[in-house]
Parts: sequence; C-alpha cells; structure tokens
Amino acid sequence: MNIAAWLARAGQSFPDQPATAHGLTVVQTYGRLAERAARLAAGLGKLGLRPGDRVAICAGNKPSYVECLFGAWWGGFAAVPMNAKLHPAELAWMIDNAEAPVCLAGAKEADGLAGQRPEALRHLFALGSADYEALFAADPAPLAEAAPDDLAWLFYTSGTTGRPKGATITHRNLAAMSFAYLCEVDPTGRNDAILHAAPMSHGSGLYIVPHVCRAALNIVPESGGFDAEEIFRLMAGRPGTSMFAAPTMIRRLVECSAEFDPTALRTLVWGGAPMYVADIKRAFQRFGPRLAQIYGQGESPMTITFLDREIIAAADHPQWEARLGSAGIASSACQVRVVDEAGRPLPPGEAGEIVVRGDSVVPGYWRNPDATAETLRGGWLHTGDVGAFSPDGFLTLMDRSKDLIISGGSNIYPREIEEVLLTHPDIREVSVIGRPDPDWGEVVIAYVVGAAPRAALDALCLDRIARFKRPKDYVFVEALPKNNYGKILKTELRKLDEVSRVGKAV
Repeated sequence: MNIAAWLARAGQSFPDQPATAHGLTVVQTYGRLAERAARLAAGLGKLGLRPGDRVAICAGNKPSYVECLFGAWWGGFAAVPMNAKLHPAELAWMIDNAEAPVCLAGAKEADGLAGQRPEALRHLFALGSADYEALFAADPAPLAEAAPDDLAWLFYTSGTTGRPKGATITHRNLAAMSFAYLCEVDPTGRNDAILHAAPMSHGSGLYIVPHVCRAALNIVPESGGFDAEEIFRLMAGRPGTSMFAAPTMIRRLVECSAEFDPTALRTLVWGGAPMYVADIKRAFQRFGPRLAQIYGQGESPMTITFLDREIIAAADHPQWEARLGSAGIASSACQVRVVDEAGRPLPPGEAGEIVVRGDSVVPGYWRNPDATAETLRGGWLHTGDVGAFSPDGFLTLMDRSKDLIISGGSNIYPREIEEVLLTHPDIREVSVIGRPDPDWGEVVIAYVVGAAPRAALDALCLDRIARFKRPKDYVFVEALPKNNYGKILKTELRKLDEVSRVGKAV
C-alpha cells in the first residue's frame, strides 16, 4: 500500500478541507495538496527518476515540506528527509550514501549544498524557486503502486562507526506508526491540527502522516521553529491543535509567562529524551490532562512504548509517580521484551536490553548488511537501551548501553566529534561524553589530552560538523581512564565528571 493513497483519498473526499497552514493562514486545501503532489511526482518522473529512487529533502520547517514528502511517495519514490541544521559536508555524505539524484532544499541549504556538490546529486531545487515551480507544470501523475515493504522514508540515525546509518522505514512501518498514534497517543479528527515547531525531518514530520490520514491540518509556525509565545498564540487561534516536542521545549512552554488557555491544546506529546518527573508535574499543572509521551527509535519510529493522557492524568493512582517516571506500556504496533545477554526474556523487575519486533520495526539499514544483522538479530530490534518492566507492564529506561548523547531531543554520537577534534595536531586523545543538564537533558563535553586553544577547537568543529554537536566545554586532562586493554572507560569518565562538578558546586 502506497502511503500517499491517504492523501489521494483526502483530496477526493474532502477537497476543501484545510491541509497546510503558515501560522494561521491556510496555504493549501487537501484538493490542492493532492494535485500538487501528483504534479510533483510527474515532474520528478520527467527528470528520469524511477520507482524506488530516492528524493532528498533538506529544508527547515515550511508548508511545502508536506508536498515534497507526498510528491515523492505519489511517484513511488523514497523520501530522504535530512536535518537542515547539519553541516553541508554531512548533508552531502548522506545524499551520496542514499544515491539520491534529486534534492529539494530550502534556499540556504541549497546554497550550502551547491558548494559541496555531492557526486550522486544530479538535480538541486530550491523550494519556491522558478525551477522548483517548473516541476509542477507536468500533468498530474497517477498514484504509483507500492508494496507494503517498499522503502518510503530513509531515516539517517547515529551509527556505531560515527557515521549515520539509514534506517529503511517502509510504507508498512508508517502505517503501523500512524494507527498506533491515532489509536493510543492522540485521537485525531478532521477539524484538528498539528503544529510543527520541532524539525519536520524527524519526529514532527513523521506525525504529518497520521494527520493526512485523518485529513487534519498541518500548521508551520511563521518563525519556522520554536517560540513559546508564538506557539501559545497559534494554539489559541486554532483550538484542537497538538504538538510534538522535545522535553526542552515543554520546559520552555511551562516557564513562558504569556497567558494561555490550555483548553485550546489537544495534546502535547513529548519524546526524543526522558523528562524528569518534576518537570512532568509542572507541565501537568500548567496544561492539565493534555500530555502524552512516546518512546521510540528511528528503527521503530515513534512506536515502542507510550504514556497516554489518561495515564498521566491519573494522579490518584497509587503508582502514579512511578508511571510518570516510566516510558509507558508497549505500543499496539509492536511486541516489547526485556532480555538478558542470551536473548532470554527477563521477569518484571530485572533489567536487561530492550528488544522490539512488529510491523513498526524497519527491515534493516540502507546497504549495510552487517549493521542490519547485528541490530535485528533473531528477528528482534536490539535497541541498545537498558530497562525493566514493572509487574503491571510499565517499562522504565535504566540506562543506554550505547554512548549516544541526546541534547534537546537531538541525537549526537560522540565518535563523530572525537574524530574531528583528533585532527588537531596538538591533541593526542579525546573522549566525548554527555553531561546531565536541566534544560537540554545532556550537553556535550570533550575530555582532551593535549594542549590547544578552545577557540581553535571550536573553529575546527564548526568547520566540519553541525553547530549543535560542538562541545559546550573542554576539560584538559593528563590521561583518560582506561582498562587493561587500553579501552577508554566512558563510565569512569562520567563518574569523574560528576565528582568534579559536585566539587565545584561546593
């Protein structure tokens, strides 16, 4: 099933229903959006693309993002949404790895890619340009056939080598995710809306799909990003609006002094990183019974476990605080277990690796059979996260066995930063860790053996990787903690970092 069939249905049955908006101004109805998607598919076909070819999308949040996604799917192509905050060199690597012959980009991102022209890229279009609009001159293409397991969304996520891996999200995966969202997380009707203040290349963009399924409205803030006062103003002007947010964003909404009637809010869904129980309680005090949480990964997008509005609102339940501190119960889209090192299921209360299988789990990684075999061994997605189930089925995340840093909802892999810093001639060793932070969840800290000006290290990072990955602090040390085999012990490094911070606080 081609996921774009949901747009075709909405365009046929509800052509006048608002589909996209910029702020409170409707940009496209569903009839117009379906026509634009069909014409874009035809235009891409005239460039020589064939079903299964990849179409890269690199732009900040804008209403045209929706037509880019569904135009690719309408033609039977696969979308490759990329984080617009990444360095052009990082984006170019992804385009080459995906072998995407076409990229639809924002004006700024198009300029950056033009200077780092990937070898695979044959056509680069800036959204809104005359060349981009010329793609829509072709007659609308018929909806392409697509099998459930055909690639729909190539999602680049952090890999064990420091390079991102492409999780191959299929039409089946997107459908399973959408059904779980509509059934368990946020029931949605045609008069409802979602506000995209988080990046549309990631979680918020994935939630475009269930909203198109229900012919609901996709709103993009005029700022294109997150501004608490703007969020409140837009929700007040469009009651029945939901939003997906990182915990950092929710904290800023709670702290915003602007007046806001929470009855305009349908659901505030958080994910991407854990949120402290105290912060959840403060959010509940401000917004009432309109909060939901999801725990997922790119390999099982937005669907592993969830806490719905009713669970979070049940303050009189004897296990309420424990449930708030958990990641929730298993999604209906998948089966979730906690297992030991041999893959054997563990009883409630015992910690082990979280594994997942079901229609939400991707079939593998893009052209990376070794990573696929390692992560999906035994037919289960091995998340790399450690957790334990309670007797009543609530999953608590204990730790991450991977060294991934989650800062402000963005995934940051330490080795990628370490490799950049080690190119400095005066740096002998580097180990990057995440330091707990009340606002961002974690911030990036680099422990460095060697001598180099901080400004030089900052410049090195800014020249090679995205700004949000740059270390917030450099700690210069004589040596890094290691085991007998010479492996750096990040666990010990985190302990030393904590002791150091406590000492400074005293």
